[in-house]
Amino acid sequence: MENQFLVDSEYLSPEALAKKHRLETDPSSRKDHMEYLPGMEIIESEVCGKVMDQMEQYEADRYTAKDVQVALEHETCTTEDFKALISPAAEPFLEQMAERARRETSKHFGNTVYLFTPLYIANYCENYCVYCGFNCYNHIKRMKLTMEQIEKEMKVIADSGMEEILILTGESRGQSPVEYIGEACKLARNYFRMVGLEIYPVNTDEYRYLHECGADYVTVFQETYDAKKYETLHLMGHKRVWPYRFDAQERALRGGMRGVAFSALLGLSDFRKDALASALHVYYLQRKYPHAEMSLSCPRLRPIINNDKINPLDVHEKQLCQIICAYRIFLPFVGITVSSRESASFRDGIVKIAATKVSAGVSTGIGDHDSKYNGKENEEPQGDEQFEINDSRSLDKMYQDIAEEGLQPVLNDYLYIG
Repeated sequence: MENQFLVDSEYLSPEALAKKHRLETDPSSRKDHMEYLPGMEIIESEVCGKVMDQMEQYEADRYTAKDVQVALEHETCTTEDFKALISPAAEPFLEQMAERARRETSKHFGNTVYLFTPLYIANYCENYCVYCGFNCYNHIKRMKLTMEQIEKEMKVIADSGMEEILILTGESRGQSPVEYIGEACKLARNYFRMVGLEIYPVNTDEYRYLHECGADYVTVFQETYDAKKYETLHLMGHKRVWPYRFDAQERALRGGMRGVAFSALLGLSDFRKDALASALHVYYLQRKYPHAEMSLSCPRLRPIINNDKINPLDVHEKQLCQIICAYRIFLPFVGITVSSRESASFRDGIVKIAATKVSAGVSTGIGDHDSKYNGKENEEPQGDEQFEINDSRSLDKMYQDIAEEGLQPVLNDYLYIG
């Protein structure tokens, strides 16, 4: 790989420092973020154009209280209604939005809340994304689990009662090739009823291979749909190619995945425009692939090493709640996940309104589950974390807290035949 020495070393050589400085200060030294790299599959799809046209034309400040009231009165939420619901004019209507969202959630999901655990199996990365804890220039402890270590982690998680796992890697084909991820999926099938992936985007045939290995769904964060801002945040690596990342979910569906999940990392750019683009991305693919299960994640940017460089835009909890309620009203059948980036109190509240899925027993470090569950908390983690979590409750504690709210925690509701 072009920058393999960067992810393998514990320090930056003078040459690496010089390259890093050029990437940060000289835009002409960066590759075109709209140009595909060799080996990247290009698909013919109209979805990107539709999403970007509407996002670029969106002017949040032109919506009024009247527009919001009209949107809440409509039985079916249109795209124009959604634009009003995520505008500043809707902030005083948060209580009404929450009540409408609660009704929609109850109608389509009952009182269920799904639980899952993420498992990071590697944190090597070949991208330079200035806000990410895994980026190739950050001085962190790198680790890639062996299959024996992965199985040990999976057994610990499965023994806790969890039935759904989300497998994550850093974005390094060199250190975490598709075959390595596929073998991890095969292991996961022995322990879990549902297997998700959050990895670097791949081609349709590779998604098909991973599905055959046992993966059910794929999550891809677009990070920000603002292509100009995206260019300034992703300075090097395959992740820099904005359109290839945008089409990842569609390639996954073409490869046979049962479900796909979408997200922008709120705070990297204008969060209202990113929320609009995320929802429209789902909206258009939902109509193109009506058989597929689709979901939205709703993360805000969290602190991590070197993150102070980008001056992230602050997204407050009330604004996050507004976005999540608007998602539910606009996309009533779509799952909504709120991660452990958020506080326990926020997650406890939002699952009673609009969210349908939360993580539990979370560790974003590499190889931490064995230590956490088997009384080895004082041991050094094998690999550093991607971001700081805010809700560290175990599965048992999360299950209990959800049940005490009068909701039904669900570990799995799939039956596999044959």
